[in-house]
Amino acid sequence: MTDRSAGGPWPVEIRVRRAERALEVDFDDGTSFRYPAELLRVESPSAEVQGHSPAQKVTLAGKRNVGITELEQVGNYAVRIIFDDGHSTGIYSWPVLYRLGHDRELIWAAYEAALAAKGLSR
Repeated sequence: MTDRSAGGPWPVEIRVRRAERALEVDFDDGTSFRYPAELLRVESPSAEVQGHSPAQKVTLAGKRNVGITELEQVGNYAVRIIFDDGHSTGIYSWPVLYRLGHDRELIWAAYEAALAAKGLSR
């Protein structure tokens, strides 16, 4: 993780907390974020979840207990998270991870609202 061509804050340490179903990332600007695996799964940057436009985004239900089984580095710009439900196509770039951490409360509130609007549960 040394190529800084992507710009923005850069991760200096990434830890998977399997027992807690969480990922922790420390960035070089001094911020640290803890991401529940559920949040990462339901906000996966994959086309399967995000679609090809905002209108196509899928609201995933039933992911409360999803866990992280593995991380794979993707070049110097991202990680692929492999979840225990078999999902493995999301590539989480450093800017995506930073945004998910920074805006976590807003993203989570929107997710819960979408679930409620569709009569779904976590």
